Amino acid sequence: MSEASSLSNLPEFSVTELSGALRRMVEENFAFVRVRGEISGLKIPPSGHVYFDLKDDKSVLNAVIWRPTVPRLRIRPVSGMEVVVTGKLTTYAGRSNYQIIVEQVELAGLGALMALLEERKKRLAAEGLFDASRKKKLPFLPEVIGVVSSPTGAVIRDIMHRLNDRFPRRVLLWPVAVQGENAAAEITAAINGFNNMPDDLSGKFPRPDLIIVARGGGSVEDLMAFNDEAVVRAAAASKIPLISAVGHETDTTLIDYASDMRAPTPTAAAEMAVPLRAELLAQTLDYQRRMLSCFSKGVADRRKHLAQLARILPKPEQLFAQPRQRLDIAGDSLGKSLRHNVQTHRTRFHKAETLLRPRMLRDRIALGRERAKALSERAHRAQAARIAKAAKHLEGLARVLDSISYRNVLERGFAMVRGEDGKVRRRAAAVKSGENLTLTFADGEAPATSGSSAKPRVKKTSPGQDSLF
Repeated sequence: MSEASSLSNLPEFSVTELSGALRRMVEENFAFVRVRGEISGLKIPPSGHVYFDLKDDKSVLNAVIWRPTVPRLRIRPVSGMEVVVTGKLTTYAGRSNYQIIVEQVELAGLGALMALLEERKKRLAAEGLFDASRKKKLPFLPEVIGVVSSPTGAVIRDIMHRLNDRFPRRVLLWPVAVQGENAAAEITAAINGFNNMPDDLSGKFPRPDLIIVARGGGSVEDLMAFNDEAVVRAAAASKIPLISAVGHETDTTLIDYASDMRAPTPTAAAEMAVPLRAELLAQTLDYQRRMLSCFSKGVADRRKHLAQLARILPKPEQLFAQPRQRLDIAGDSLGKSLRHNVQTHRTRFHKAETLLRPRMLRDRIALGRERAKALSERAHRAQAARIAKAAKHLEGLARVLDSISYRNVLERGFAMVRGEDGKVRRRAAAVKSGENLTLTFADGEAPATSGSSAKPRVKKTSPGQDSLF
């Protein structure tokens, strides 16, 4: 058989048929695989899908995580991270290459996990979430304690048992999953939920004064929920003081750095939350005893001091002895002083009596009469001069008044015209037809009535003088 005839017997595929056959073969043989490699070329377009490459020292494998799968990932992919991905192998006919559809991402070994936690710790610390200045002081005796933990584990029983032993308090439990895919989201929601609780006036669900985030011991992978960035940020932003009690004493998670206080165990967290009631009672009784002792001692000391002061004070007889003696001396000298005073005033009275003689009084009266007469004459002269001066001034004013008086004008033959309203009519146009007028002359007044014409006529009788008709 020739070579041409043999080639013609081979089945013929289209590109799409061949690509589909290869895809079915790859997906049937590699439907569930786990691949270890380093993430590189990470891309997250607006569609929400995640594209990256898995590589080792010799090969590269394309990988894709569809958007619905991304929220379910326990580890978010980061460039340079060494991971183990789980998924199925398929082909992409558009580029004639194969790729893995990733369903889950895990860190490749404990070393990679610790490197991731260390990088996250440094980044959050650089933001100031772990600063000591942000940490709040725990309340001395909280009324309500909020606990974020699993409701079925031994942790909540240990906390309740320790609180009842030390100082019973009201506890609000916010049940959460402490490990697994949803643990970090539930813990974050619980911390934020306690902080967002309103003050319940009814007292059924009061806002806690203290929060305890607790779980028992476990591996690093089991405690990863408490290393989640969202959990750490919620703990740092909590307005309510928060105690972290995660794992055993040797276990350390990132929430321990962000919390206000770290407890090595949940039981230790309960001991930090409340004081020991017996110790408080003993301390209170000791304070009471010391107070009574101090009060008794203070009263005794003051009584003793008062007694000492009483001994120093003089007796009443001694206090009044000298004033009484001064009073007796003053009483004896009072009579002598009164007699001396009377004698002194009598002597002064006699001296004044000798000065009061009739002739001297008559001389003083005559002198006063002459001075009064002189002053009276001066007053009469001054009054006459003032009256004469005022009369002269008044005459001058009268002459000026006569010179400007309107009666002089009336004496020259003029008359003053007033209307019914008593106002002076200075113009002919101001006079109304038929209006009653009053004419004032130099020797008296006379009534008049204006003419019946619509407009008064004005006749010039002499230069500068108008007459009405």
